Amino acid sequence: MPRPPAATEPSQPFQPPQLPFPQLTGGLEALRRRLSRLPILRHLTGGPEADVHVVLAQGLLASFMILIGSWGVGWLATSQESIFARAATLNMLRAETWVVLTCSLLLALGSMLLCRAWLRLGQRIMAGQAGMVAVRRAVLSWSAPMLASFPIYSRDVYSYLAQGRLMQQGMNPYENWVSQLPGWYAEGADSLWAESPSPYGPLFLLFARGTYFITGGVPEFGVLFFRVLAVAGVLACLYALPRLARVHGTDPGWAAWVCIANPFFLVTMVAGVHNDAVMVGGLLLGFLCVARGQRVLGVVWVSVAIAVKPIVVLALPFVGLAMLRARNDRESAAVTLRQKMGVWILTGSVAFVTLTLVGAVSGLWFGWITAMATAGSAAFPYAPIGLLGLLIGWIASLFGADTMTVASGVFAFFRYLAVALAFWWAFRRPAHQALFSCGLALTAAVVLAPVIQPWYLLWLAPLFAAYHQYGGHIARIWYAVSMVLVLLVVIEQVSVAQWIDQLFVQLVAALGGVVYLAYIMLVDPKTARLFTPLSKAIVRRRAVGRKP
Repeated sequence: MPRPPAATEPSQPFQPPQLPFPQLTGGLEALRRRLSRLPILRHLTGGPEADVHVVLAQGLLASFMILIGSWGVGWLATSQESIFARAATLNMLRAETWVVLTCSLLLALGSMLLCRAWLRLGQRIMAGQAGMVAVRRAVLSWSAPMLASFPIYSRDVYSYLAQGRLMQQGMNPYENWVSQLPGWYAEGADSLWAESPSPYGPLFLLFARGTYFITGGVPEFGVLFFRVLAVAGVLACLYALPRLARVHGTDPGWAAWVCIANPFFLVTMVAGVHNDAVMVGGLLLGFLCVARGQRVLGVVWVSVAIAVKPIVVLALPFVGLAMLRARNDRESAAVTLRQKMGVWILTGSVAFVTLTLVGAVSGLWFGWITAMATAGSAAFPYAPIGLLGLLIGWIASLFGADTMTVASGVFAFFRYLAVALAFWWAFRRPAHQALFSCGLALTAAVVLAPVIQPWYLLWLAPLFAAYHQYGGHIARIWYAVSMVLVLLVVIEQVSVAQWIDQLFVQLVAALGGVVYLAYIMLVDPKTARLFTPLSKAIVRRRAVGRKP
């Protein structure tokens, strides 16, 4: 019995351009028809008849490419305690230029292939062919190979271990720096943050100390421990986000796909070993518990997120608003200031008790408040406020002022402005939009910070996706931004030996990645359709701008 055509491919199949030679054109068309009958090629290209399992397999292949690529250009500690630093075979691979180039290409092309598999999975979700089960399988299967990868896209994990070493040696990471440790650079920590106070909360620093103690400072074992913690954060997000989306009437499969199965999320949280996954997971669990009526437990979860990354303290007023359980503007308007103050007192009390206990156990108490208020001595290329502060400081230095003193004042002004905006929204915005308002507050904190990392966007996306299902240009922009940022961190964050030209390696990776990215967005008959309306809108706006 012939197989019925798939109902999820409304557009016409891709037709190759007609050549000026009829015989050659006919021969190519006949060859194309013969190749299209081969099941293996039909499935590998993810054609109309390919099911969700094939898309998952493509993403798994991409993850293995990322895994192998990380062995050549991932971050590797060179301290005496390192196991892989003494591995002769591995060092031979990382010492050969052609192997390093191959690994950089595998990393870039694998990342783009993972992006394509993500888009194809999303098309099936939006067509009703797949749901939360497929998303869950994608997150688990695509993450599995990354568990064995070298840290890529960032080497913050080595800074985590170094701060654990600080605590183990009796020093306070809020008052002492990583650069005070003998041999700190060989242990892999980034010099950019070597003389800055720790931006992490006491609970995470307590985990870092325990990790250093258990592993004896062996970097590879330390990476494994922190990766387990990051995966726990990913699983917490995978549990909480779809359920929180269901509470707000959003499609759970779409919300989990657009945020958690997103290659940008997986490669930065799992392969990049970032603790941001734990922070986001705790925040989402907090809002979920509050939505279920478990107020105290919800605040405890948010307090856990604060004890990992203190910036989440800005979410506390909105967690309190979520307790009022308003469902629309009318009910929100009926909420009195007295009711708000009541839930805020409850929220603040539970958070204070939780953080006091964590501070007492870690011995760091509330040192994170001072560290958070003074953080930001280093500006980052992605942060407009950081560059603005340095510019104002440089101008002031022409009149005899100290550059960094003036810049620090500018950074502090915008930090306080972000806090003021959070409180303003907490008082003025409707209670039933607590989750959305929390997203706005964290967005202001990120945009007005002197340091912005690309993956900070992953703090915000789950809050907005759980509250509302976005489509149109907003969705297309998010798809494009996610893929561009994946490629950006791939190109920027490569670790190569001193005798290998790093710029050349980055250019090779950039060339391969950009070509594949352009193919996905402009040429691929299966995925380009997602971006066609966006490109048309850009063309129309340019045309309008040229009119007299």
